[in-house]
Amino acid sequence: MPYAQRHRKQRKGNPGRAKRAIFVSATAVANASIAATLAKAPALRMFKKILIANRGEIALRVICACKELGIRTVAIYSEADRNSLHVRFADEAICIGPPQLNQSYLNIPAVISAAEIANVDAIHPGYGLLAENANFAEVSETCNIKFIGPPPEITRLMGEKEKARAAMKKAGVPILPGSEGILAGDGEALEWAKHVGFPVIIKASAGGGGRGMRIVRNEEELPALFKAAQSEAAASFGNGDLYMEKFVERPRHIEFQILADQYGNVVSLGERECSIQRRHQKLLEESPSTQMTAELRENIGQILSRTLSDIGYVNAGTIEFLMDEERRLYFIEMNTRIQVEHPVTEMVTDVDLVKSQILLAAGERMEDVLHGPIVARGHAIECRINAEHPEKFTPSAGRITAFNPPGGTGVRIDTAAYAEGVIPPYYDSLIAKLIVRGKDRSEAVSRMSRALEMFIVEGIYTTIPLHRRILADPDFREGKVDTTFIERFLAKKDKTSPAA
Repeated sequence: MPYAQRHRKQRKGNPGRAKRAIFVSATAVANASIAATLAKAPALRMFKKILIANRGEIALRVICACKELGIRTVAIYSEADRNSLHVRFADEAICIGPPQLNQSYLNIPAVISAAEIANVDAIHPGYGLLAENANFAEVSETCNIKFIGPPPEITRLMGEKEKARAAMKKAGVPILPGSEGILAGDGEALEWAKHVGFPVIIKASAGGGGRGMRIVRNEEELPALFKAAQSEAAASFGNGDLYMEKFVERPRHIEFQILADQYGNVVSLGERECSIQRRHQKLLEESPSTQMTAELRENIGQILSRTLSDIGYVNAGTIEFLMDEERRLYFIEMNTRIQVEHPVTEMVTDVDLVKSQILLAAGERMEDVLHGPIVARGHAIECRINAEHPEKFTPSAGRITAFNPPGGTGVRIDTAAYAEGVIPPYYDSLIAKLIVRGKDRSEAVSRMSRALEMFIVEGIYTTIPLHRRILADPDFREGKVDTTFIERFLAKKDKTSPAA
């Protein structure tokens, strides 16, 4: 029986409640009685209302899942997002501050106050922003508001990359050779580099998105690169701790999607190939990887299921690996949230990952969420469409004057963009995700090429032309990709340009 029918009686509380838009000023935030939530009864297992602590396409994606489950939604928004689609389609909307992130979407007191005002049962953090903030998860739970994600202590463990690496190593997950613990300084870093062997990569322990990372190829450049990585890590994350790993030349970036319930059941939904990236930012993802064998997929899936069950992981998560030329996988990090690229897994498995997140957080068992074994069919590709100049990679904020998303068999668009909508300059440049599925990779590539050609966005620059060139590249079409693909691709274009 569908979730909505099984729990309809619990949701009959607020029929026809009018949508409202409330501005939570700085004064209101300061005076909000968060402590009052501590007197509430324990959170309901089956949610009546969820606040979405995010914006853009992922906020709209969560709203879609909630509507299908019969759960009311509360959107939060900054003044810059007043006319956004997630505000329009939520049942309620609360303005939490000015455009700046630290005064709105990253302002934990404002978000929690909005949740209290709206009397929600749960918060879905989406990805980015506060999604992997263990303090936010802790505050939510303390206020008897269910955080749709793993327990705060697990988020904290996996957020500290060196601790996560040590935990995975102890559990038998393969990792790259590297330092043991945080590096005390460039002197200790040099000792480890000599032990591991150049080249090495220095990484921020609290890092992500490529910040606080430096590749070191020899002894002479290590001190300067160590200090640069440390400064960048401190500025980006408030934590300058670094660790070191052996650097793999031209690896593939492979990640595994998992789901876990509250009863120790963990399921792997297979892998995604995320090797096409620029400066550690993913541009295009696909599933399955052309280099993954059924035996390796099953082996890694079993290891991850056992490991994550042992540490008490709950909800959705992604474990990221590097794959070398011998198809050996090495753990690099875990993301304790839904990923931007989750639709490619949804397309090949027919599993709604966002619905699954909500149901698992509500206490459903895995067998009631998945209704059978995972069977992957076909091939899916996702192109991230960013509001950027396709060659200069500079942001392109402004008003969209024309917007025509493609359609047809096997084509999906996740977006909050629309004609006459404004892309503000304050946030991530992602405006849409174009996802296709084909019976095999060849059909998926052809379908994506056709869909990109029919995708019209005017008034701003987008990366659609870049993706069209990538899809036409012979190396891409043959599956010859790794994390250096974009460097080689752009260099190849420069050599053939008229100015060369």
